[in-house]
Amino acid sequence: MARKHATDLPLLLGNQLCFAIYSTAHAFNRVYKPLLDRLGLTYPQYLVMLVLWERDGLSVKDIGERLFLDSGTLTPLLKRLEAAELIKRTRSTEDERQVLIALTSRGQALREKARAVPQAILAASDCSVGELSAMKNELVALRDRLNAVIGE
Repeated sequence: MARKHATDLPLLLGNQLCFAIYSTAHAFNRVYKPLLDRLGLTYPQYLVMLVLWERDGLSVKDIGERLFLDSGTLTPLLKRLEAAELIKRTRSTEDERQVLIALTSRGQALREKARAVPQAILAASDCSVGELSAMKNELVALRDRLNAVIGE
């Protein structure tokens, strides 16, 4: 085994914040998967539904901005949600280039089933609401600073 030098510390996997976030995201996905399987949703679809449960009738562009996704990524997701009869896509009468997304009654009803998801995540984390909220706030601030550097 090679000796470690102080200059190697920044390159150690265990010292990488990005890897800690990446591997935590994978752990979250493993916890979310069985919960979302019961709802018939993937994690990205769940995020779209969260946005629409918060505010129905948004444009594809508005949803993309909320989720930091481009329309090329979002459109196939929306098509699958439409095929599952959870949303409907319609062209704006004011601007035909704009596609509006609205929940169907089935999509609205799914919200009630989804209410158990945040509580299950809280329980799995073994953290308090305050701890999770503080972590989320720190991560959002970091994300915003990184996005400012790349001009997003």
